[in-house]
Amino acid sequence: MQNGYKNIEDYGIIGNLDTCALVSNDGSIDWLPVPHLESPSIFSSILDSREGGSFSIQPSGHFTSKQRYIEHTNVLQTHFTTSEGTLDVTDFMLPQYEEGGNNGKRWALFRKINCEEGMVDVNIDFKPRFNYAGIIPLLVDHAIGLKSTDGEFHVYLQTDIEFELEQGGAQTRRTFKKGDEYWLILMWGDDSYVPFSECENMLAATIRYWRKQAHVCETDPCLFEGPWHELVIRSGLTLKLLTHPSTGAIAAAPTTSLPEEIGGVRNWDYRFAWIRDASFTIQALYNIGYRQPALDYFHWIHNICSAMENPETLRILYTLHGEYIDGEEVIGHLSGYKNSKPVRIGNAAAIQKQHDIYGELISAYYDTVRYERDLIGTDWRMIRLIADHVCQIWNTPDSGIWEVRSEPKHFTYSKLMCWVALDRSIRLAEHYGFTCPLETWKSVRDDIRDAILMQGFNPRMNSFVQAFGEEYLDATSLLIPVLGFLPFDDPRVQGTLDATIQYLSNDGFVFRYNGPDGVTGGEGAFVLCTFWLVDALALSGRIDEAEEMFKRVLSYASPLGLIAEEIDPITGNHLGNYPQGFSHIGLINSALYIGKAKGREQVGPEPIGVTDENEIEK
Repeated sequence: MQNGYKNIEDYGIIGNLDTCALVSNDGSIDWLPVPHLESPSIFSSILDSREGGSFSIQPSGHFTSKQRYIEHTNVLQTHFTTSEGTLDVTDFMLPQYEEGGNNGKRWALFRKINCEEGMVDVNIDFKPRFNYAGIIPLLVDHAIGLKSTDGEFHVYLQTDIEFELEQGGAQTRRTFKKGDEYWLILMWGDDSYVPFSECENMLAATIRYWRKQAHVCETDPCLFEGPWHELVIRSGLTLKLLTHPSTGAIAAAPTTSLPEEIGGVRNWDYRFAWIRDASFTIQALYNIGYRQPALDYFHWIHNICSAMENPETLRILYTLHGEYIDGEEVIGHLSGYKNSKPVRIGNAAAIQKQHDIYGELISAYYDTVRYERDLIGTDWRMIRLIADHVCQIWNTPDSGIWEVRSEPKHFTYSKLMCWVALDRSIRLAEHYGFTCPLETWKSVRDDIRDAILMQGFNPRMNSFVQAFGEEYLDATSLLIPVLGFLPFDDPRVQGTLDATIQYLSNDGFVFRYNGPDGVTGGEGAFVLCTFWLVDALALSGRIDEAEEMFKRVLSYASPLGLIAEEIDPITGNHLGNYPQGFSHIGLINSALYIGKAKGREQVGPEPIGVTDENEIEK
């Protein structure tokens, strides 16, 4: 532990489909925004170990600890061992939504303390800090235990354990004997008493809920069979935690400002939904059996498009409720994780222009049609608007998929996704017989292709490059064959794979790019990009290389099977926001591609890139 900070990978996550909490492997809740994931936090010690606030339960003397999830659930257990005995703390939140909408369950986080053997002296320390630790709330006794309030917002701790109240906190030390069980219930927005006798039933119901959500093999052998099978299941459960069922949106991560470099400034708020990986998200969800979440995610995409005045008004990211994000704010009173400043709330990239989103949006329609939903007239109206818009803007610069904060450029990947937008629109038009300026679309598609081949490929590097006329590499070039722009056996594709391995990777981990981006400092290797390389190798027939790389990356997953945005190839420590939704989407898709490369069958159409045409199957 450095200056009171745990490593990022030392945390587990629990949630209720409205928000998530991070629980360290020594029993401390160090991050919890309420009532929603995008809301201000009431515990933020992961961003300031001294002043951020936390809710810890841990033995008072020396102990060892480890965490596990109850099998195939998001119910977390922290097991403590001391010289005098053993103790379990079980943490969970009641899921707020079932299929069909809100089921009326309360907003609450449950903590069960159970002494298994011997006797254990336990410290319980409750230090809420509202509004990202900007407010030390008043803490007073209450009929059900404790009440924490700033006069407008209230948080309650239901307990029958006596606490000593101090300025801004409550503490107690208690001896637990074998067989002792106690519950503490953290509630917000509701102070009605929960009979402790009902808590076990709530725990059992929560376990049943998550096990119902877990991936179940639909083919024999399972498409995801391999040493990574349990990690695929954990990835699916993690994505489910990041999903907002009322809108279908999926958060990139449940945290803000966990740094891409310790002590650096690349600290961003990721508690929002991005458009940029829509089609691969739908594919991952569908193939692990999350059909309804996949359709819900598509409906989020559909609703975003339905609300647009014209394609120019589309944003690259939205809140989980489908709203615009109003810029970015620095929280100056927080020291940052391991003194990595600044801590940011919101995301200024929301107002950037990124042309790749148009290809992602139309791919989302195209691939959803490939699975199980027909297009309707209003769908086609939106697709046509986007395709016509792409014809107008494809040859203008933008900020690119990685949200660089330097001047706009002619990013190769942005051009590729404009090509995808027109290519998939043309296929849909021809399949359904929709009216459109088909010849114009085909002509512009050919112009984009020619531009990419002439200006996006560097013969000296024998690789596609990040931007036209440059020699910097970008991991997005790995998607050129996956998206059907060129076949995998094209020498330019294989040259790009080899250049990525030689110049853009370190010990099997792939970085996003190696060019300037307008932000100081460095970053770790990007997990999703590493999985893209695995995919490209597998689909190229280089299966042994793909599987070896895949296993290596997975060996760096947290003890709970969680993965952050990035990994430091030197230390193996996780970096960036955690757990990262797109890292887990990448894991699922890489397992899918390796399974396909080994001849296994999937339910539904072929994955993206497996066939040359990815034609619509009806």
